[in-house]
Amino acid sequence: MQRKIRDMVLILAVACTSMTSVSPSHAQPVPQRASLTAIPKYAAIMIDPQTGEVLYAHQPDVERHPASITKVMTMFILFEEIRAGRVKMSDRVPFSFTARNQAPSRLGVGAKETISVDEAIQALATKSANDVAYAVAEFVSGSEKQFVERMNKRAREIGMKSTNFANPTGLPNPSHHSTARDIATLSRAMLSQFPNYYTYFRQRQFTWNGQVMPNHNKLLGNALGVDGIKTGYTAASGFTLAAAASRNGKRLITVVLGAPTSDARNRNVEALLSAGYALLDERQQGRKGQSVSSRMNESDFAPSIERAIASSEMRPISARPDTDRATLKPAVQTRTGSSQRAGTSSGGATLK
Repeated sequence: MQRKIRDMVLILAVACTSMTSVSPSHAQPVPQRASLTAIPKYAAIMIDPQTGEVLYAHQPDVERHPASITKVMTMFILFEEIRAGRVKMSDRVPFSFTARNQAPSRLGVGAKETISVDEAIQALATKSANDVAYAVAEFVSGSEKQFVERMNKRAREIGMKSTNFANPTGLPNPSHHSTARDIATLSRAMLSQFPNYYTYFRQRQFTWNGQVMPNHNKLLGNALGVDGIKTGYTAASGFTLAAAASRNGKRLITVVLGAPTSDARNRNVEALLSAGYALLDERQQGRKGQSVSSRMNESDFAPSIERAIASSEMRPISARPDTDRATLKPAVQTRTGSSQRAGTSSGGATLK
């Protein structure tokens, strides 16, 4: 009996030794906390629009689907028409069958209804209405195709080097793409060229036909200084946001693409802005200032719902950004009078 007990003890001891002697190559990796930077589609950039300095960047030049941020360019073209006197705020925008049948989000304009240009702008900025974006394209250029050609021409003129628009809505299309850097360039151009019309992006809700439609940008009124610009979402793009903020007379633009939830996107934008303004405050005090990336912690990159990050999307990647600082050269005027960015650096270090 005692011999049997000794044999059993020996067997257990050998088993325990074998379990603790597993080769590291066969050991199971310790799960790491989910992070936005572990999601391939995540990209971000933060710039100082006054100087052009890039304060933070992560995959800023990798092509991404911009979703409804596309409508910033749609509105940019419309603002050009208004500034040129070819379109008035009181003009009525008709809706073709194709416009009325765009995929949601829609305002829901009827077959014989029209809306004013002013209402169209509000619907784009708040409701992000795809039917309105398509109707505006037809109203301005006669067809979606001609309007998209103008969108791409203007994109190149203001320095968006890696962008191709396929529609005025941001709805999924394989050839429709942009980058965080290009979206920051567009946001900067919007602020500098149309400061009077920029106030539309601050609007928290839009009322039409008795229906109150809140702005999809929940940072408005909830995040210090945030006054725009545009959100977006498709399954391909993830949750996107081009945000602008103003604190103590200083502006920052932050673009986040590819977040798994709107909350993760919003918290990441807020964290980046807080770090950016802390850096600017230190510089104002005559100090060099701690970089934005060194101010960020795990929680600033943590998705709200960790299960939203599929295991197939996870990959090992440093939480450090690709670029902390760079400079955008002053704008130069083209022969057409448009603002074009004159960047010279390569490898993602300069906002072009």
